[in-house]
This record gives sequence, C-alpha cells and structure tokens, in this order.
Amino acid sequence: MTRNDLLPAAEAILFAAGEPFEISRLADALALEPEEAAELVDELSARLDHRAGGICLLRLGGKVQLCARPEYSEAVRAALELRRNAPLSTAALEVLAVAAYHQPVTKSYIEQVRGVDCNHVVNSLCQKRLLEEKGRLDLPGRPLLYGTTDDFLRCFGFESLEDLPALPDDNA
Repeated sequence: MTRNDLLPAAEAILFAAGEPFEISRLADALALEPEEAAELVDELSARLDHRAGGICLLRLGGKVQLCARPEYSEAVRAALELRRNAPLSTAALEVLAVAAYHQPVTKSYIEQVRGVDCNHVVNSLCQKRLLEEKGRLDLPGRPLLYGTTDDFLRCFGFESLEDLPALPDDNA
C-alpha cells in the first residue's frame, strides 16, 4: 500500500470499527510500525480538523475513534431519535470519582469511602457502561473489582486516567 493510500485506509478502518480502536491494531492492519501508525493518526486528526467537517478524531489512551463533533450532538440526537441521557446524580458522580482514582475497586471499598450502600448506583453505572467489572479480588468471597471504561473517558473528555485532575492534598 502506498503512502497516499494509508491515510484513507486508516480513516476507513476507524469508520468501520465504530468504537475505540487500538493504534497497535491499526499498525498491524496497515503493516506499519506503531510509531508510524501514531503519526498517521496525528495526520488524520489534523486533516479532519482542517476540513472543519462534522467528524473529528477522539483519542482514548492508546485507542482512537471517529466521532461526531460535539457541536453537532443535538442534530445527531434529533436525526437518530436518541433520547437525551439524564444527568448523573451526585451519588453516581461520587462513585465514578472513587472508581476512577482508586481502580480497580470493590463495591465495599466504594461504600466504605462514601459511607452508604452503593449497590444500585454501581449497577446503574455498569448498565450505562461507565463502570465495568475488571476481575475478582483474591480474598474470601472473591468480590468483584470495578473500574471505569472507555465510555467514561469519552463522556468526561479524558484521553486517559492520567488526565484526571489531581486530588487535593490532605495536609493542606
């Protein structure tokens, strides 16, 4: 494949994937080194931004995804008759914060931090695909471990968990 074919091929792959796609898989598909694939993704992102169309490239750590620009979300929602997601409750935001900063975490850890039962909230966040099961803790009862998802990163505009704001210093 020639260099001129690589950019449209990468765009086609990301479009067809429809969900976050690992840059390493893109490199494999296009027979490129990972660094070359990362450069190709940067070039694609720049072209999409320069074109100023309705599509942009969203980065999620080592993954990328083509998506509609945020300024067109209302038009997309209306055209596809998508219901507007209800805002997250304070309890849901607190659970997400605990999970994001301390993951993987058990439900009991979240409840210990918050001081209240979190069963319903955790289940609701899993249904919304903002939290997911990450495994089991090697303790009696083998409790489930939870962590945030790529949808969490996308919804809050983070590329990775390293983009989370720093926690306040307790010694202040």
